[in-house]
Amino acid sequence: MPDSTFVPSVCPHDCPSTCALEVERIAPNRIGRVRGAPDNSYTDGVICAKVSRYAERVHHPDRLTMPLQRVGAKGEGKWREIPFEAALDIVAEQFARVAREHGPEAVWPYYYAGTMGHVQRDGIERLRNVMGYSRQATTICTALADAGWLAGTGVKRGADPREMALSDLIVVWGGNPVATQVNVMSWISRARKERGAKLVVVDPYRTGTAERADLHLAPRPGTDGALACAVMHVLFREGYADRDYMARYADAPDELERHLETRTPAWASAITGLDEEAIVAFARLYGSTKRSFLRLGYGFSRSRNGSAQMHAVSCLPVVTGAWAHEGGGALYSNSAIYRLDKTLIEGRDRLDPGVRVLDMSRIGPVLVGERDALGAGPQVHAMLIQNTNPATVAPESEKVRAGLLRDDLFVCVHEQFMTDTARLADIVLPATMMLEHDDLYTAGGQMHLQVGARQIDPPGACRENHEVIRGLARRLGAEHPGFGMTAWELVDATLKASGWPDAATLRDRRWHDCIAETDSHFLDGFGTPDRRFHFKPDWSRVGPNHADMPPLPDHFDVIEAATDEHPYRLVAPPARQFLNSSFTETPSARKREGRPTALVHPEDCAGLGLADGGLVRIGNRRGSVLVHVRPFDGLQPGVVVVEGIWPNDCFVEGRGINVLTGADPGRPLGGAVFHDTAVWLRAG
Repeated sequence: MPDSTFVPSVCPHDCPSTCALEVERIAPNRIGRVRGAPDNSYTDGVICAKVSRYAERVHHPDRLTMPLQRVGAKGEGKWREIPFEAALDIVAEQFARVAREHGPEAVWPYYYAGTMGHVQRDGIERLRNVMGYSRQATTICTALADAGWLAGTGVKRGADPREMALSDLIVVWGGNPVATQVNVMSWISRARKERGAKLVVVDPYRTGTAERADLHLAPRPGTDGALACAVMHVLFREGYADRDYMARYADAPDELERHLETRTPAWASAITGLDEEAIVAFARLYGSTKRSFLRLGYGFSRSRNGSAQMHAVSCLPVVTGAWAHEGGGALYSNSAIYRLDKTLIEGRDRLDPGVRVLDMSRIGPVLVGERDALGAGPQVHAMLIQNTNPATVAPESEKVRAGLLRDDLFVCVHEQFMTDTARLADIVLPATMMLEHDDLYTAGGQMHLQVGARQIDPPGACRENHEVIRGLARRLGAEHPGFGMTAWELVDATLKASGWPDAATLRDRRWHDCIAETDSHFLDGFGTPDRRFHFKPDWSRVGPNHADMPPLPDHFDVIEAATDEHPYRLVAPPARQFLNSSFTETPSARKREGRPTALVHPEDCAGLGLADGGLVRIGNRRGSVLVHVRPFDGLQPGVVVVEGIWPNDCFVEGRGINVLTGADPGRPLGGAVFHDTAVWLRAG
């Protein structure tokens, strides 16, 4: 190929934007520059720096290219290369042996969102369902936020994100799009430039997004519900509430108003640590701006009370009637607009609801055999892990590591790099990247349905997830039409079954705008059975652990609160150059991020004798972690922030930040509580 050419693709990573890309192909197996597609109405030519440097990742010298079999002790790092077919033979033999000796529920296929493509991510479900292996509650990212949003609206969709350009006020609550979703910032910038729009950020620390805001509110972690209630108190008290709108579209506005009479700014100030004046000023700004757009992130939901917090905040545009205005309303996720029939991809026609469900966020307790995590079924004795790195990203990582090191647990990891999880495996299979396979993509943060076609050849013996699943199915005797189809055929059949353009048409068009067919402002009613937003949700319809959920928006005081023994609250948010544990392998990202660092308020540093660049030990009953410290006044005293999911060996003692986070599930549907951790600090 003498001349390079730009070919279309789609970013597959765990980000709401799912950007439309143009990738320079300079050889059949090599890429160069990566840029955003300028004619996609959401991406609009803008992508993050991580993905713009994607060639660094595709052609990384440490990329896995051959199957590996462990030859030393688990975790010792001794391997031998073996043929791919032989590796699949071993995996299938081990799965069959475990199912024979312990029952099929002793096999647990485990995955998440290392790729967001529906075929390559979710095909593992087809193998699970056909074989009767233990099911997985996919709680680690969105379960808490989903539950809170659905409690009020009844459906997982919201306003068109492009409408931010038509807003007069954008409130980014619980997100840091400068680091995690740069397209949001481009739409905010347009509104500020063209309309003089204001930006408010609600986040426990001064993020890159907060630095650009007109107003930053930094509540204590886990107190966003109290802030939302106090804002609504002011909205009702000072005449900003749209009573006509609520009478038509909400369930219990009068009861809500009475309930909020005691949720004053003074009450919220004591809980959140914010000044009363700041709470009132924000409430007045929000209430007086009809074109107010709430962009809700995941961050404030990753707490034991996260669902209640999401629900409380989602009430705001209903109280003011902002949903009735173009450029107003809210967006958490638009995942429901795509209506994909994934029967072929996931084998949903073979799902047995009687098979036990294991919570992926509780992989540590599951693997060490805690009975409340295992349920009534057997211990897990075999796993296939795709698209995730639980030894780094899952809570209570000491338990995860101990479980993966069990001699009676067989683990196959299908990966692109030798991650912390892959190092603990028995078999490691090399995986393809986005340009090396076909897939189908949707996006929670925008509105386009897209296909990403294979554009280059993979290196070495790398195989796509779908082919690994097919190979295991053949060896295990698993029968389903999806196993007999190529990835492209699955994409095509799924699109047709879902009523969308076929794969070839979508490839030629590049994308299909699905929100055009959606009532994105709920003008015809919300997604609840009575078509009203529920200030007073029926939490029993949302999740099983609902008994003590607040009946109306409130501060739900079930967080891991600071105590005399653990006087600090830890937040572990994303780093700008990483995406979960992806991109931690690239030299440019490592260089820009530096090293794991604890951001600690200067008053706390002075009290503890901590110096800039020195070491601080952060601990609780789950363990302790040693990191470098940086005094930082962009948070409240008593709050500690450590950004990024770094590989464990980047920490001074080889133990990462998720040693400290708890694996107990958030209410009412489960979910990982990464930003709800009480800790002590000691000079290192």
